[in-house]
Amino acid sequence: MMKIAPYTKTKKELTRHEKIGQLFMPAAFINDSEEEIQKLEQRIRERHIGSLCFFHSRASAATNFEGQKKIEYKKDSFETLKKLIQRYQKAAKYPLLISIDAEWGLAMRIENTPQYPYAITLGALQNQYDLIYELGKQIAMDCRVAGIHWNLAPVVDINNNPNNPVIGYRSFGEDKYQVTQKALAFIQGSESAGILTCIKHFPGHGDTEVDSHLGLPLITKSKAALLENELFPFQQLINKDVDSIMAGHLAIPALADGDEIPSSLSKKMLKDLLRNQMNFKGVVISDALNMHAVSKNYPVKGQLEWEAFNAGNDVLCFAEHIEEGIEAIHKNASNQQIEASFERLWHLKEKAFRIDNPNLNTQLSDPDRVNKKIAAESLTLYKGDLDHFKNKKIVGIQISSEDTTSTFFECIQKNIAFPYFKTATSTLLEIQDKLTEEDHILLAIYPPNAKPSNYFDIPKQEIDFINNLLASKQVILYLFGNPFVLNHIETRHAKAIVIAYQNFEVFQEVAAEHFLEKLPAKGIIPVKIS
Repeated sequence: MMKIAPYTKTKKELTRHEKIGQLFMPAAFINDSEEEIQKLEQRIRERHIGSLCFFHSRASAATNFEGQKKIEYKKDSFETLKKLIQRYQKAAKYPLLISIDAEWGLAMRIENTPQYPYAITLGALQNQYDLIYELGKQIAMDCRVAGIHWNLAPVVDINNNPNNPVIGYRSFGEDKYQVTQKALAFIQGSESAGILTCIKHFPGHGDTEVDSHLGLPLITKSKAALLENELFPFQQLINKDVDSIMAGHLAIPALADGDEIPSSLSKKMLKDLLRNQMNFKGVVISDALNMHAVSKNYPVKGQLEWEAFNAGNDVLCFAEHIEEGIEAIHKNASNQQIEASFERLWHLKEKAFRIDNPNLNTQLSDPDRVNKKIAAESLTLYKGDLDHFKNKKIVGIQISSEDTTSTFFECIQKNIAFPYFKTATSTLLEIQDKLTEEDHILLAIYPPNAKPSNYFDIPKQEIDFINNLLASKQVILYLFGNPFVLNHIETRHAKAIVIAYQNFEVFQEVAAEHFLEKLPAKGIIPVKIS
């Protein structure tokens, strides 16, 4: 286990430049060229970088905002990650804090690693905080196996805008109390395994329709409304001594005396509101500084890094101009400013590196047991009942973009004989022709995307087909995806709608048991459908 010197010692030993370098968190790419890896090693050695944030590759969605580059599948990404962390740690004079976004597990960034449900699925759970604690703990244990100290999760944004292009399914829901309690359970589970956490995106990114990776969202709510709702989870978790808070790139004039600059660059937001009014004592980390909401406005290298630091960020995530940024901070910042941020960061490092668990697993977790429990507890009967289909001849239709086997239908077929058709292998016209004599349709929808753009990537003709079916047939619908898909569907015509939230096999198995009336639906939808 790596050891770290106490702050009382390092405050005297590190130079001013070294302390500034500690505040930088550049991106590290798991699948990168040897040339780029060596460049980062050199920066770590020469600039005394304090932390790294890992991403899959330079083509990944978190870094390639316009989505033009193809992401290559790399089956050995996890082993590559572990080796890279060891390399970068060896290059560091002072131990690096290693971070990653693992909101639903390492699978958020890395292939062939355990994947857990999205936060919106956890939002459907009723008082099952122990399950979320267990999920948080297992994700944290996976982080430790990799050599990661800091999970930049959970999201505590309130999910109150169905058109939100970037938060939506990453939020626990629209109820501020549930968001707070579920985030706390996740945090406590993570802490039990010795992993740092970070609540995001301050002061609340839930009610936006602009993706801050691409532009600057503007929220025009009143200060009273924001204090009542969006800021509630942040304040409650600050009161519980949360490790860190990520400052979002969004403009909220009501909280910044009318200013329309990004929260992440606003002294009024980070110093006056977060530090002074809300009394947060921990580390503030910027959202990625390469995001277009901020990066496009600062063409002079180093200026953005200085502005972010001067506004109140202690850690500059995904800073792209490290050398220039260090010099800008060195030139403009007071010793008191630098020391305050360095002290907060170093205490976070002390916490991360003092955890010692001799019984640490060396293998990644098996998510199936926890996932099956979550599947059973989150399954939601949104409307209607299954009585219409008792002893009826049924036909199954699978709306999906890929020709994969349907665990849902196949599990049911073990008990009931019926045919089913897939939009991935049959045209809509061919399926329509098969239904002329059929009246009872079991419809399974697998949205290709959890994000709302382009109807969650369900082709418009398939949306129309679904609505025509609902209007003309007796339909029970099972949705294996984001419940906001229902905003595009004429739900009033359905005999029953059941939301399973995820397309994992265990979620499909549980949904099949529900259709066969072997299992009740216990979940409650955590958002409103218009």
